[in-house]
Amino acid sequence: MIPLVYHASYSKLALPAHHRFPTTKYARLYQYLLDNQLAVADQFHTPSPMTAEDVMQVHQQDYVEQFIQGTLVNTALRRIGFPWSQALVERTLHSVSGTSLTASLALQTGIALHLTGGYHHAHYDFGSGYCIFNDLIIAARKLIAEQQLHKVLIFDCDVHQGDGTATLSHRHQGIISCSIHCTENFPSRKQQSHYDIELTKGADDSAYQETVEQTLELLIRLHQPDLILYDAGVDIHQDDDLGHLQISQEGLYQRDVTVLSMAKAANIPVAAVIGGGYSRDELQLSQRHSQLFIAANHLW
Repeated sequence: MIPLVYHASYSKLALPAHHRFPTTKYARLYQYLLDNQLAVADQFHTPSPMTAEDVMQVHQQDYVEQFIQGTLVNTALRRIGFPWSQALVERTLHSVSGTSLTASLALQTGIALHLTGGYHHAHYDFGSGYCIFNDLIIAARKLIAEQQLHKVLIFDCDVHQGDGTATLSHRHQGIISCSIHCTENFPSRKQQSHYDIELTKGADDSAYQETVEQTLELLIRLHQPDLILYDAGVDIHQDDDLGHLQISQEGLYQRDVTVLSMAKAANIPVAAVIGGGYSRDELQLSQRHSQLFIAANHLW
């Protein structure tokens, strides 16, 4: 069975009324997968919270301590987009740890999927865009430091550029960052990934699929990574509240099939996180995120 990673804290976050972040989507997706026989309870692995010391291997000590202790200034919290709470700390440390667990499981089984993750706007000493600590960089650095592998490709298909991943990837050897994103979207000031593939507003299934396939084929051939960390954001969907692309639900599925099948064909383990996805309709959002799990079940 494909290992899946989830913790109840992912959705246990009280936010102000009308806050646009869909914090309940993780619990909704978990239940949707079970209800639709896309997963069984035995597949799920539960992460323990990550230690501050492990987070500090990637992020500035003062920033990490101030977040955990609740002493970040209001301007820093506004940039993150969440009010501080102990529940936010618990959620953050579990979710970051969950991506590391997902990556470790993928090395053992060839694939593993995380029901959150993709906090690619988190920088060395500040958070941004609902991202506090960069789980992708933390997971990659940890495996490299433990000498479990030498090279990790972060393949980011969220609609927004992974600007935090871009800056952090240059600080750690062995991490290659690639972001395929809509150029006319957050963040307004883009950073330099190792590879940045920009799509114009309104790009459709055909253009997107061709871009993903050609880019990943090139990166696998050039770098031969030991692991692919795949950010399968669904905010590329045509009806996403924060996206500007015109990708259908079938397009989401075909993208996920392409990425997972190319990794499998190259015998490269793949660890996927669900990334961004924004909608007031929780059922539709679960259906969009579920395409990753449907694709994985089809291929494995």
